[in-house]
Amino acid sequence: MDGTLVDTERYWMAAEEELVEAFDGTWTHDDALALVGSGLWEAAAVFQSKGVDLDADAIVARLTARVREQLNEHGVPWRPGARELLEALREASVPTALVTMSIRSMADDIIAAIPFAAFDVVVTGDAVEHAKPHPQPYLLAAEQLGVEIAACVAIEDSPAGLTSAHSAGAIAVGVPNILSLDDTPSTALWPTLVGVTVADLAALVGPNGSAS
Repeated sequence: MDGTLVDTERYWMAAEEELVEAFDGTWTHDDALALVGSGLWEAAAVFQSKGVDLDADAIVARLTARVREQLNEHGVPWRPGARELLEALREASVPTALVTMSIRSMADDIIAAIPFAAFDVVVTGDAVEHAKPHPQPYLLAAEQLGVEIAACVAIEDSPAGLTSAHSAGAIAVGVPNILSLDDTPSTALWPTLVGVTVADLAALVGPNGSAS
């Protein structure tokens, strides 16, 4: 979701900086980049190491609330081509899942801003034991969709997300946003989703329902 469907990474980075500085710590751009795509509870330990004197649940709640405030203030910043491709997939009756390490309340905010029924399944960071880059989030999504993971095309913008999808056995497509994906295992790397069609995704799936 964050960085692939919506360009909210800058909202997260602002929230992270505010949080650490509220406890008189220092948060750099490199610190923020290191957490892109990671699970929120795993990230909480990093904030605690930077001096944030809150428990993990409180850190997750505070960060999420601040990002949701920015979404309400500035609107939902869609990534180029992402919503158009999602709508085309829905019109073609392709089952879709949202696999995000944001918590469910924030995912619901984004879903509510989409003017069509966008997803059959939603897997969020508060619904899994192991966050990305672990394969569990994508394996759970495929299970809930009732499809084989090898027949799924996963679109990701971060090394953690792409690793999660690839290690789960999905056809993993990287679309870089703020981080390079050149050294991350993937099926394909595309510069953008602008102009990408359902046929382009179908071409990645072989006749036996796996990577072609």
